[in-house]
Amino acid sequence: MRVLLFQGQGAQFKGMGKDLWAAYPRLTDAASEILGYSIVELCLRDPYNQLRLTPYTQPALYVVNALSYYQWQEEGGTADALAGHSLGEYSALLAAGCFDFETGLRLVQKRGELMGKAGGGTMAAVLGMRAEALQALLHENALDQVDLANFNSPTQLVIAGEAAAIQSAAALVTARGARCVPLNVSAPFHSRFMRPAQEAFAAFLQDFALTDPKIPVIANTTARPYELGQVATLLAKQIASPVLWTESIRYLMGLGEFTYHEVGSDPARIGGTVLGKLVDEIRLTETPLCEVKTAQAPAAATTAVATEDVSPRADDFAESLGSAAFRRRHGLKYAYVAGAMYRGTSSVALVVRMGQAGMIGYLGAGGLSLVEIESAIQAIQSQLQPHEPYGLNLLAAHDDPAFERATVELYLRYGVTRIEAAAFMQMTPALVLFRLRGMYRDVDGKVRCKHHVLAKVSRLEVAEAFMSPPPVHLVDALLKENAITPEQAKLAAELPMSHDICAEADSGGHTDGHIPTILLPAMRQLGRTLSERYAYDEPLCVGLGGGIGTPASAAAAFAMGADFILTGSINQCTVESGATDTVKTLLQGAGIHDMAYAPAGDMFELGGRVQVLKKGLLFPMRANKLHALYTHYECLEDIPVAIRTQLERRYFKRSLAEVWEEALQHMRANGRLNDITQAQANPKIRMARVFRWYFAYATRLAFGGSPEDLVNYQVQCGPALGAFNQWVKGTEFEAWPQRDVGTIGITLMQATAQYLRDGILGMQS
Repeated sequence: MRVLLFQGQGAQFKGMGKDLWAAYPRLTDAASEILGYSIVELCLRDPYNQLRLTPYTQPALYVVNALSYYQWQEEGGTADALAGHSLGEYSALLAAGCFDFETGLRLVQKRGELMGKAGGGTMAAVLGMRAEALQALLHENALDQVDLANFNSPTQLVIAGEAAAIQSAAALVTARGARCVPLNVSAPFHSRFMRPAQEAFAAFLQDFALTDPKIPVIANTTARPYELGQVATLLAKQIASPVLWTESIRYLMGLGEFTYHEVGSDPARIGGTVLGKLVDEIRLTETPLCEVKTAQAPAAATTAVATEDVSPRADDFAESLGSAAFRRRHGLKYAYVAGAMYRGTSSVALVVRMGQAGMIGYLGAGGLSLVEIESAIQAIQSQLQPHEPYGLNLLAAHDDPAFERATVELYLRYGVTRIEAAAFMQMTPALVLFRLRGMYRDVDGKVRCKHHVLAKVSRLEVAEAFMSPPPVHLVDALLKENAITPEQAKLAAELPMSHDICAEADSGGHTDGHIPTILLPAMRQLGRTLSERYAYDEPLCVGLGGGIGTPASAAAAFAMGADFILTGSINQCTVESGATDTVKTLLQGAGIHDMAYAPAGDMFELGGRVQVLKKGLLFPMRANKLHALYTHYECLEDIPVAIRTQLERRYFKRSLAEVWEEALQHMRANGRLNDITQAQANPKIRMARVFRWYFAYATRLAFGGSPEDLVNYQVQCGPALGAFNQWVKGTEFEAWPQRDVGTIGITLMQATAQYLRDGILGMQS
């Protein structure tokens, strides 16, 4: 395979194109006429020092790339695939026949103009640090306003943001032993700060008729080939989305061996080719990114099937498991869900991978700031095609309903249509708002909703609330504040809060420890009752989550009538998981008996429980001891001095007074003045706030990955992972670096289908 590469901004130099102008006089004159100045003079002599300015740089590079391509083509060059870096993507689309030379130049001229007008920030190249480490460094130091704009190679990244934030990031990067080189640019390109330019360019593109590529072009924003009808959409997105160059080359690697030719480069110049060096590094250090396809059974393993045997093959059977309505509702190949896990453990990469594999994953938005969630949405939307599903978690914020509402408003602003509602005990204004804002009446007069809520519940009364229409008093309140239209308020009574309910049995994290064989049938029966009561047009789907980590457990779920299965614990020990490598290594060695119940920090006083990893850790024992002390004593001062000293030295690593002061600062920072008043007035509440600090500390340790206080890690996980570890022992999935979340999902579904099929055939024989 031969790949043609086109350079982007940064490859310009005075004197470029000197051998091209005389060879293409018509195109040269046309370019000068469109631009309103001499393109030859700009590129060869640059008398006014304008070649470095974005409005001039971009048209100049586009013209030189285009003429270089025409020359290469006349010399007999052919390509099987095309890719361009940022601006270079326009040259790739020109070569693919999406528009003519003049149209492309007009697009680039406008792009350069809009990007040149943008301001308020800058960019810097980070050399010698991988993306995961850089993202963690920025997050640890609260530099969430800095975006990763270019993923040029595994060790060459570009960050974008406000100048002060970039300077702070540069100091941190340098302190870690990497290099940070400021770039001479006027704005933070390929970041969230370019959205106004993106919107203006999208409007400009509406005046042009762009055709689909005749040769595959790998898009910067998706690292996948352009699909039909996507040229204008992806060109607009590119302005404010990161350049996924590393993933683009890995995708090409996954297609097979390839050679490349770089258009527009001047090998005679110092440094040689620009993109070629990046490609060589990626091919040397990274693995191919292979698209997962349904595996076919080896020919040698097949057996003769009698004519009357119409049982589907395992692969087809896997796609038929669960509810067809559920798969159709979300555009899925498999009735398989990767549930959300706290603080981005269900990461952007995990959600994207699931969508690309024909399943759906939900981002673990719980514990993330609004800025972090917004950045994640942008990353997901830039990498997935419109038909590839994704969702985000909405965690009930019992203590902070304003944050819950702000999160929903953010989702609505970005057009998010799928959420996973977790930890809700009743319907809330924010949850109802999300659902109602998606309601409409179709051409046949039937009420539909484009906003889907997957509710994770473990109690029947909560399931009933989700299976019922929104509460009237909440609908009326939203209408009164003009948050919904009168039509949406009227339609509310005709649809349930959620068509999709996940019966959450014994699981990792918050759990009521319910038995799936009791919980799932009860919820399915409840669903049938409510469907008849309200005469719903669409079916309610009830799936199962908790304890699913092997084909046998998944088969049991489907055999009980689960419309879909939801996995959690097994996904946090994958390459795409947002857990640290330290945590993944701990989880990889866990067995089914290596979990324990501990108090939940956010429900400490109420006695809520979470299931956590205990192997090699002291957190479960210490967390339970804190709750025992809380129930036994009325205040901190009543606890014996020897025990308090033990808490300070082994649990908190600081004095109880210091812990209380930190708790106060946290509550003040979050505007929770009423909580402060209550804690200061009631010693029991003050003790709870101090003890709650330990749970937050243990969580920070686990997400930070520091080995210094490993025993205090809080790692929420269920025994399903232990069962999964046992199932894959001795296979390619035994080591977590080989666990791709998409491949695991497909493999589990296919193995489940075979398990069920073998069981059916065995009973028949």
